[in-house]
Amino acid sequence: MSTVERPRPVIAPVVRTVPDGARLVDIRWALDGSKGRDTYLAGHLPGAVYVDLGADLAAAPSPERGRHPLPDPEAFARGMERAGISDGDIVIAYDDADGSQASRLVWMLRALGEEAALLDGGLRAWTAGGGALETDDVRPEPGSFTPRPWGADVIAQPDEAADGPSTVIDARAAERYRGETEPIDPRAGHIPGAISVPYSGNVDADGRFLPAADLRRRFAAAGVSVDGSDVIVYCGSGVTATHDLLALELAGIRGRLLPGSWSQWSADPSRAVATGPMP
Repeated sequence: MSTVERPRPVIAPVVRTVPDGARLVDIRWALDGSKGRDTYLAGHLPGAVYVDLGADLAAAPSPERGRHPLPDPEAFARGMERAGISDGDIVIAYDDADGSQASRLVWMLRALGEEAALLDGGLRAWTAGGGALETDDVRPEPGSFTPRPWGADVIAQPDEAADGPSTVIDARAAERYRGETEPIDPRAGHIPGAISVPYSGNVDADGRFLPAADLRRRFAAAGVSVDGSDVIVYCGSGVTATHDLLALELAGIRGRLLPGSWSQWSADPSRAVATGPMP
């Protein structure tokens, strides 16, 4: 596993305007299949290309790797090329919720040192501001994207979350953290020692990210050190955890993703499970 840190992107992880020449990507997706390419074709930002989170941003699921494992570098690179994305492009991604779907692509690209950002407020903010939508199926010329490994500087392994000195953040809803409900995965609860910082609290009622200072206070109040200590974030399957990771970056705190997240952890009977509220 590579431990070489790549250059950090210059563009902020969340933006309110689309830079000239940026590649726009629509990532409207739902686990139950209720959102996908048909949703995109019903109306999308002009010039935006559709990327399927389940097909292009994840490998095949398994109990050993989780529900949405990170794709192999070659597969991810080919998916980016099909979307017309090349090395060095600026990519702006959006969804129609709170950014918790599009954040997956933004984090993946930023983890590789590419310039990518989430469009703050997504489709809702765009249309509220008078932005037009188009219904064509944008099929760009293929890009040229170099495969690069997911290094240990951006991802963590389950043993690190279990035994290391890292601060571990659970980005799921608080009731899932407490083990009161578990609609998807084999066991209810959370990784022992993890703290609860639900990703939904990163945004306001309009779906826009809170100011950086407010995010920093939010993480600090939950017990996240702001002094550069290692932070590992997980969710159900490694998707909405990336929303917390972008919020951490806005707050000036670097974190790593546990890709298999709870879907991997809870499927392993050797892993301990905790329930109840944060101490």
